[in-house]
Amino acid sequence: MTNNSIFQRPLWAAFFAFIAAFLWGWAYPFIKLGFAEFLITTEMTGSKMLFAGIRFFISGFIILSIARLSHRSFGLKNEFKSKVLQSIFFLLVFMLLNTTLHYACFYIGLSHSQGSRAAILNSLSVFVLVILACLFFKSDKLTFRKLLGCTVGFAGILTLNLGGAESGSFTLLGDGMIILNALCGASAGLMTRGLGQRVDVFVGTGYSLGIGGALLIIPGLLMGGTLPNITLLGLFYLLMLIGISTIGFTLYNKLLTCNPVGKIAIWNSLIPVVGAVTSCLCLHESFVWNYAVAACLTTGGIYVINKMKN
Repeated sequence: MTNNSIFQRPLWAAFFAFIAAFLWGWAYPFIKLGFAEFLITTEMTGSKMLFAGIRFFISGFIILSIARLSHRSFGLKNEFKSKVLQSIFFLLVFMLLNTTLHYACFYIGLSHSQGSRAAILNSLSVFVLVILACLFFKSDKLTFRKLLGCTVGFAGILTLNLGGAESGSFTLLGDGMIILNALCGASAGLMTRGLGQRVDVFVGTGYSLGIGGALLIIPGLLMGGTLPNITLLGLFYLLMLIGISTIGFTLYNKLLTCNPVGKIAIWNSLIPVVGAVTSCLCLHESFVWNYAVAACLTTGGIYVINKMKN
C-alpha cells in the first residue's frame, strides 16, 4: 500500500468512512422490518440467527466471488506462510468476533430494544476502539482531543438511561446484548490490521462474512430456526442488508488497514445518528429528548477527534 492509494487520501478516506457508517445506520430499521415481515418474534432466537447467517453468508459469497473474478490471492502472504496454524487461529478468532458472536448479540439485542436506542448505544464500540488503538498501534497516539472526544461520546451513551419510561431502561437481553456486540465489534476492528498483514483484506473480509455467517446458520437451524413467512418485501429487506454488509465491511476493513484506526473508527459515531433517525422514520418510534441529546454528544465526539492535528 503506497501513500498514493485512494484509501489513504484524507478526503477520500473520510468519504468512504462516511458511506460505510451511513449504510450501517440503515441496518437498524431494515433488520426490524425484516423480522416483522418474516414473522420472526422476540423469542425466536434460532430464527434470528438464521436470518443473520443468511445475510452474512451471501454477502461473504459475493465478496469472494468478486475476489476470484479479479484474480486476488486467497492464500496467506509470504511472511506468514510459515505460520499456518497461528494464522488460521487468528482468522478464526477474527471471524467469530467480526461476524458470528458480534451479530448473534446484535440481532438478539435489537429485537429486545428500540432501533433508535440500540443505534446510539452501539456507538460504544467506536470509543472503545479509539482508546484500544492508542494502546496497540504507534500510529494512534493518545491525545487530549481523543480523550475529550471519547468522554463526550460516552456522555451521549449515558444519557440513554435518563428520562422517563418512554425512552426505555436497561435490560440484559436488550442493552446488555448490544453492549456485548459493541465490544466484539471493537475487538474485531483492532484485529483488522493484522488481518490485512496475513491475507488480502478483500478476501479476508469475504472469509469473515461467509464462514462467520455459516457459523450463525448452523446453530440457528439446530435451534429450530425458520423463516416463517417469506415474501417479496421480506426478501427486499434481506437484499438491502446483504448490500449494506458487502459494501460497508469492504470499505471499512480496507480503510482500517492503511489509516490510523482512530481516524477511521470515529466516523462510526455517525451510525447512531443515522440509525436513530431512520428507525424513528421507518418504524414510527418516538424520538424522545435524550435520544436527541445522545445523538448530538456522539456526533460531537467525532468532530472533536477529527479536528486533532496529525
